[in-house]
Amino acid sequence: MALSGAERQAAYRERHLKDENGKGERLSLVIDMHAKRALERVAACYGVTQRAMLERLLAQAEEAALRRAGSYPAGRLITTLDGWIWISEALRGNAGHAPVTA
Repeated sequence: MALSGAERQAAYRERHLKDENGKGERLSLVIDMHAKRALERVAACYGVTQRAMLERLLAQAEEAALRRAGSYPAGRLITTLDGWIWISEALRGNAGHAPVTA
């Protein structure tokens, strides 16, 4: 029996969801046109895909946030873009990476 359009699309997405490590996840969102154009320009400037540029920018933002949070002792309340975060213990780096220090 022939697959429906939705079934073909689901199969396509499943095939293309996997990256070289098999840990890819799909992200579907709508962003401001100016932000999209900025992503296109920055990616073109560095000669990388928009996906690679977005991953790089997010990694840099996460590192900066962890450095900032790591500069506070445990038991402190700090402000973030989304509100507040309670630092209940010393922050550690990601598995396989050195701990983040201020």
